[in-house]
Amino acid sequence: MSRTTQIRFPVIGRTALVTAVIVMIGMLVLAGAAEPKRIDGVSGAVRAFVESKEIAGAVTLVADGEGVLHLDAVGMADVAGEKPMKADAIFWIASMTKPITGAAVMMLQDEGKLSVDDPAAKYVPELAALKTRDGEKATVTIRHLLTHTSGMGEISAAEARRATTLAEIMPLYAERPVGFEPGSKWQYCQSGINTAARIVEIVSGMSFVEFLDKRLFGPLGMTDTTFYLSQEQLPRLAKSYKRNGDALEEAEIFILYGKSPTTRDRFPAANGGLFSTAADYGRFCRMVLGGGEFDGRRYLSSESVKLMTGAVTGDLKTGFTEGNGWGLGWCVVRKPQGVTEALSPGSHGHGGAYGTQAWIDAEKKRVYVLMVQRANFPNADASDVRRAFQAAAKESK
Repeated sequence: MSRTTQIRFPVIGRTALVTAVIVMIGMLVLAGAAEPKRIDGVSGAVRAFVESKEIAGAVTLVADGEGVLHLDAVGMADVAGEKPMKADAIFWIASMTKPITGAAVMMLQDEGKLSVDDPAAKYVPELAALKTRDGEKATVTIRHLLTHTSGMGEISAAEARRATTLAEIMPLYAERPVGFEPGSKWQYCQSGINTAARIVEIVSGMSFVEFLDKRLFGPLGMTDTTFYLSQEQLPRLAKSYKRNGDALEEAEIFILYGKSPTTRDRFPAANGGLFSTAADYGRFCRMVLGGGEFDGRRYLSSESVKLMTGAVTGDLKTGFTEGNGWGLGWCVVRKPQGVTEALSPGSHGHGGAYGTQAWIDAEKKRVYVLMVQRANFPNADASDVRRAFQAAAKESK
């Protein structure tokens, strides 16, 4: 018998030991990959606006093609309730819904089910009745709808409040005269984007909500992006505020027309009805940055991504800041200046009415997402908060 003492564990003991080791390794891995690192310069730049009461709080995200580089929350989600902002806070993203609508249309073009140069009336028969103010027939294409060059008229707030489906508002749009020859001018147009979403419904055979859930949000893991919040999500909705003198006071989300964010008694406003988180919208942007691919799954062809995120409006003056062109549902920076100075030419994205912003800089391979809820910025696209955030993010490594 050997003098060397051998320790032999009972079989059940070895199993328990191995299990414990695996659990410990898993915990160490999780600890090492917990939260993305915070970029102090970005957080500090935005926190300064909380301290000056320009905004109540914010969530910021910076990402590249490989993953999230920065995700941080500052300030308050509810000032009166003394509720701190958290990274998973939900925001009304307003017109940041429009690029998602553009992506939905391009998915159907990739499948050969439509062309953006088709007349909209091919799919929505009511639009065959569209006329100019002079009574001449107006032919609006899907491209016109997505680039804000259709000239279509808008419905009233009362009409929007009564509508519960996109189908209900199509005859109302068709009754309005077209303001100019389609394609000849850029004029921000909510009716055009909602009409594009209705075409998605008709071509796909699904409601717009179902299409986005099945084709984009579900596969991309955008679990908090929706037109209709659940009761479980509602406590995470950041309150909206407006500036009143030197103070902030609560503001309503006007697109709800006084209804709850949870009610489905309103149409899915493709022009600006979505709620989302910074992390969710970041996943959508990273898919676009990846040329239509994310985590090994392809959502859009690279050709469609180039088309929808390229400036297709020629020399038309577009947008709410200088130096922009327009793509299919996207604003495109042609000549960076002012608030877009930190972005490269060709950067594309969109802002929302309450100051939310998401921009993709393909040259630098960066995604920038800013989530705030500030109602009465003089110009949400040109806010100093956006400028400071993007400038700080540009300097980060």
